[in-house]
Amino acid sequence: MSATQAPVNEGARLFEELLAVHGIMTRGAGLVAESFTRLASGAAVDTATLASTAQWLVAFVHHHHKSEDDLLWPVLRERFPEAVGRLDSLTEEHEVLDVELDKLAKVIEQLTKEPAGSGSVAWGQAMSEGTKSSHRIRDVLVTHLAAEEPVLKELFPAVPDPDVVRLRKAVTDGAPRSGPHLVFGFLEFPGPVPGRDHMYANFPAPVRWARRLLMNKFRKTLMALAYN
Repeated sequence: MSATQAPVNEGARLFEELLAVHGIMTRGAGLVAESFTRLASGAAVDTATLASTAQWLVAFVHHHHKSEDDLLWPVLRERFPEAVGRLDSLTEEHEVLDVELDKLAKVIEQLTKEPAGSGSVAWGQAMSEGTKSSHRIRDVLVTHLAAEEPVLKELFPAVPDPDVVRLRKAVTDGAPRSGPHLVFGFLEFPGPVPGRDHMYANFPAPVRWARRLLMNKFRKTLMALAYN
């Protein structure tokens, strides 16, 4: 589907929105992994900003996977029984990612307890584990989404509009409210992600009005993470 072609129905539009969410996740995972690498090499990465960004990533990806497993996949399994095996494989990949996300969450907890750059054994272990876990999350996520997106592109346009509208509302209602500057930032930086405009349309008006402030906060986050 080209960037300028309007989705033909709600299912096709939801697929575009999911592409935007996937773009946010992969960009967020990339930034966290790169920030751990820079911090380990001695760059002036603000650990509090890294911790809060990583916390947001863990919550964002966990919510997305839970939404797919609990809300989206049951509808697709019922309507497309021939796709059950593929959907089950995607859920298994979610479980692999969830293990790594939980490891990263423990690293974040350790980082918030240790003085930045303390050189303690605990600090060194947290740095090592955080670097390995964040890199694995980034790499596994990219591979997982490359397998998932063709399945969703095939199936969602065939889901009736009322079902899609109901699913979108359920997913949106349960979405984390933290880190709106990161959501906006990754939608835009370093360029618009596919499906950005469709996702924007789901934001409440006050959030859209705050776009400039949120983008300024995102740029400050990049600076704090020593992103060049």
